[in-house]
Amino acid sequence: MPFKSHDEYFATQPEHLRHRLQQIQQEVERLVPDCTKTISYNLPAFKKEKTFFYFAAFKNHIGIYPPVTEDRALIKETEAFRGPKGNLSFNHESELPLQLIGRVAKALALQYATK
Repeated sequence: MPFKSHDEYFATQPEHLRHRLQQIQQEVERLVPDCTKTISYNLPAFKKEKTFFYFAAFKNHIGIYPPVTEDRALIKETEAFRGPKGNLSFNHESELPLQLIGRVAKALALQYATK
């Protein structure tokens, strides 16, 4: 089923995951206020000139894509959450590090604005 909005995607998720997704959405909008919500690859995403941030709920985690590649300090700080390709994964049983996720969003917005 192709989604037309973040809200449509969120509505397909269990309540506890919907809340986590909404928290991420709000943090990205707070720290990158000139971004636009979009759906890309059938996932909730944000764009400025280009799509720079994707997030999705899975059975055991929430994933954030693509990886930060240009901020060495942030790469090191997110090491515990990084998968083999550098994408971030946050287990549902753990509290979301929303400030860290927001900083990742800001870094990705900058990273994709310069390309």
